[in-house]
Amino acid sequence: MVGLIWQPWSMDRTVSAAEAAEPGRLAQPELPGRPCSIARALDVVGEKWALLAIREISFGNRRFNEIARNTGAPRDRLAARLHSLVEAGILERREYQSTPSRADYHLTAAGRDLIPVLRALVAWGDRWISREPPATLMHGDHELELVQACGHCGARAPGSVSVRVNSPGWDLHGPVTAAELAGPARGYRAPTGAAPAGECARARRVSRGWPPRARR
Repeated sequence: MVGLIWQPWSMDRTVSAAEAAEPGRLAQPELPGRPCSIARALDVVGEKWALLAIREISFGNRRFNEIARNTGAPRDRLAARLHSLVEAGILERREYQSTPSRADYHLTAAGRDLIPVLRALVAWGDRWISREPPATLMHGDHELELVQACGHCGARAPGSVSVRVNSPGWDLHGPVTAAELAGPARGYRAPTGAAPAGECARARRVSRGWPPRARR
């Protein structure tokens, strides 16, 4: 359980039949540029009012007027954004009164999985923007310390991790042509006296430290 201590225009997203969601997943949009889960996530929740609405709903402020008041969002844009989040599968709209019809909003499993993203944004904003933290994440009776750790081995993740590119025709530099894919790995140097072969060559081509080290 994590608590908080407080210290004193909309674009509709359309999904084609080819992008229909698989069971247990949201619909995957086709976007220009690098195939990337960051881009796909931002296509769903990247608009400003989306994450702020999710923030309020995670605090228990589920009614439209509460969300509008606490986010400061224009009501027409907020209504459109809530509608798109429901359509995307991030929120669920539940009717709590029939006459007149009134409903509130609840996070789905996909929406609840965004809470760690909000916590990371709190930590980043506290460090780099806010002169005084407007809120503090609490874990029991002490301040929450966010860390990144590997769930496989339990080790804390370092500042730089490797990235394995799974999308055919891409590496971390960008698109890869068939000739380049058959040639030496871009951005990598084979060990002296040995040429990388088979899977090792492919791994070196598509896997690299992230963020990369600064060039000298």
